[in-house]
Amino acid sequence: MPNLFDRALIKSRQKDKALLEQTRLPIVTLSATFREDLKEMHGFKENEQIRDIVFSRAHYSMAVGIAVAAWGNKVDPYKAWVVDPTNYVSHDHWRSIVLTEVIGKTLARHPLLKFMKDLVDTFGRQKLPILESITPPLLYLCHEVKRPILSLHIATGNILAAQGKKVVQVITDPHVRADYLTNAALPNMQFCVFDERTKSEFLEKAKLRNITADPKRVIVTGPPVDPRIVACRDKKIAWRSGPLKICITTGGLGTNKPEIHSLLTQLLPELHTKNPRWQLMVYAGTQRDIKDLALDLALQQQIGTKLVQIEDPETFMAGKQPHEQLDPHSLTVLYHPQILDANELLLQYAFPWAHGFITKPSGDMAYDAAASGSFMLTLKEWGEWEHNIKEVFEQQGIAREAHIADIIKQLEFCMSAQGKSQSWIEQAMLNACSMDKLFLNGAKEIVKATLAS
Repeated sequence: MPNLFDRALIKSRQKDKALLEQTRLPIVTLSATFREDLKEMHGFKENEQIRDIVFSRAHYSMAVGIAVAAWGNKVDPYKAWVVDPTNYVSHDHWRSIVLTEVIGKTLARHPLLKFMKDLVDTFGRQKLPILESITPPLLYLCHEVKRPILSLHIATGNILAAQGKKVVQVITDPHVRADYLTNAALPNMQFCVFDERTKSEFLEKAKLRNITADPKRVIVTGPPVDPRIVACRDKKIAWRSGPLKICITTGGLGTNKPEIHSLLTQLLPELHTKNPRWQLMVYAGTQRDIKDLALDLALQQQIGTKLVQIEDPETFMAGKQPHEQLDPHSLTVLYHPQILDANELLLQYAFPWAHGFITKPSGDMAYDAAASGSFMLTLKEWGEWEHNIKEVFEQQGIAREAHIADIIKQLEFCMSAQGKSQSWIEQAMLNACSMDKLFLNGAKEIVKATLAS
């Protein structure tokens, strides 16, 4: 194997490999580096200030959500373990990792370059340079794994299936990319899909390509949502009066930045009033520029700010929420340069707190927001899969498209109710709290399907 960045990572890689071989539920994904947190997990000194390379929050958070479903209320590596080969890419290949993140951010933040993304999709993800970089560490980590391997990214699934490994591949969205069909005929590959419609789409596209796909190996499980998020709905009361708690979120690549700027410019002045109609939180993820944007706009408008620090993840897994009260006249910002901590901030603060999310309708945020019992106003979607996700939750009366230029008027309308009738927001939250269990139990069903395969 090629040399890694330091000795602690060499030892972390060895421990990850051993745990993956011993665990009942080996999980692989392609999402981000979280090297410093791995060092801490395996007993080495970490640096909280080093920035992770992030491609996707979704592929990280969904993998962790499934692991949590297997663990229960305490981390147990012998029940489930998650690895991402990006953590162990060699010096020689590191530039391709950085380049992939730069390309992703450029495409995600510039709508006029969307045609480039479509071009990438046309040629398929299997052509991306990152795959050459992550393949050696992935094969090393999984070489001795005998159990079925659960894959949360199609690239890892296809690489392992082609090597003869038994793979359970999660199709995370209500959309079937061509890449999912590459190894669909292999008997060692099984699929977990979003819903019955996605299963039909999968089988239809396979047939059109003359690919023999066994319907028995395509299992409807629902989307993978962290059970800790689902638990938030138990204590959430549909909004009827008082300040509306709104969380504005970006994606793993810092998407929708201009929309976030416009939203905050309009919404922040309300926090100056004696009794604000809404309270605001911004989830910046690992994106420093989104964090700085939020803090700078608040400073310009002389609004107080609170940059929240991470609580102990083990405390949250035990069902204990942070005691800290958020100032209704200040802007709360959730940010951390590392994906594990940024994701835990979102779970600890945003989902238990928010009545609603203004967010891109992505596979992580939309599923999670709805599962937490919240309404959604959706930002500009990025790709056909997000258009499909948006439609799913609009049809259930949980989401509607955000009117970015007139967000205050839209909120006033959505918050309004005549007489004893319900406002749209109250009804949307009630719809979210009563939605089909298909959208709540996906992580548990995926665990069952994998262990039974």
